Amino acid sequence: MVGAGVLSLPSAMTWLGWGPGVTVLVLSWVITLYTLWQMVEMHEMVPGTRFDRYHELGQYAFGEKLGLWIVVPQQLVVEVGVDIVYMVTGGKSLMKFHDLVCPSCPKIRQSYWILIFGSVHFFLAQLPNFNSIAGISLAAAVMSLSYSTIAWGASAHNGQATDVSYAYRDTTTANSVFGVFNALGNIAFAYAGHNVVLEIQATIPSTPEKPSKIAMWRGVIVAYIIVAICYFPVALVGYWAFGQSVEDNILITLDKPTWLIAMANLMVVVHVTGSYQVYF
Repeated sequence: MVGAGVLSLPSAMTWLGWGPGVTVLVLSWVITLYTLWQMVEMHEMVPGTRFDRYHELGQYAFGEKLGLWIVVPQQLVVEVGVDIVYMVTGGKSLMKFHDLVCPSCPKIRQSYWILIFGSVHFFLAQLPNFNSIAGISLAAAVMSLSYSTIAWGASAHNGQATDVSYAYRDTTTANSVFGVFNALGNIAFAYAGHNVVLEIQATIPSTPEKPSKIAMWRGVIVAYIIVAICYFPVALVGYWAFGQSVEDNILITLDKPTWLIAMANLMVVVHVTGSYQVYF
């Protein structure tokens, strides 16, 4: 549930400011929780039928052919887009780790690090199923919680940057409009639980006396409490510490303590490695 998009939340705040930024964060949390509830309820809304995939819901709602044409293209756009973001994030984090651990080593271009990260998945993709990467998936879940905590904890420990500013960016109207929409997109992207919710619920046993939606909804509530604990401190403390100077990935902005930030960037690599395989 905790995605790598959490690292971009302080950057999104720079375009929205304190008031609108906090409002959008809270609204996104509430809206995505509500739509997750809808997905959980729709999984077994037809007696005797379980909709285990998005396209199955689309076909039920729009018909056998039209449902596929409406749902599948959007799924492909999301899958390709998410993998591109994860490749860039993984490459950036690898480069940051390298630069922190070995500052005297020759610099390697960011594009090369992205290629290195992407090449690993050509081998992981040959594994027969997700059970083969269960260890990576478990590590990815632990890593996401860990680097989120490090991101806001290190920001709070280092304190506010010199001459920190929370003023809106002095730029053109066009750049401001695109910046605000990009910030809204980053926040929406960060809440990434809907992609696999139907598939997860499909693994839960279900009977008329005890439908799967009961256990699934309890799990969603727990997951979204954890999401709130991770997301809001990263967004608010990160923006408080750096203001307009924060990068699009807060771990790229942080440098000290060196060993901790290097470890956090390596955690990001492990996390996006596991997450990438879900969409690859």
